[in-house]
Amino acid sequence: MKRIRSLDNLKLDKVLKRKNPYLFKAKYTTTSEQIIRGIVDAHISSNEETIFGDWLEGLAIFINEKVYGGRKSGIQNIDLEFDKNGVRYIITINQVQIGETAVKLLK
Repeated sequence: MKRIRSLDNLKLDKVLKRKNPYLFKAKYTTTSEQIIRGIVDAHISSNEETIFGDWLEGLAIFINEKVYGGRKSGIQNIDLEFDKNGVRYIITINQVQIGETAVKLLK
């Protein structure tokens, strides 16, 4: 349902303002159908990556809670906090590419 709402809110004029027109030429995009299909495909892909990333973050927090008693952080831009052996770990989780997640530890 979120995906459909997201597509309903997608406005061509706003998307085209963010796009580099030379990129279309470099990709040999010559028809309006190719441009629209590329925009919609990129939007859907980005949306799916966000959904997957949010799910992975939730999974990491859940597992950490069960193993170390960790919790979702209340600090802005910090995802997870837990204590282990007298050390407080503050963690951000960033999705780098599909299937690859970068975790930054701050002690």
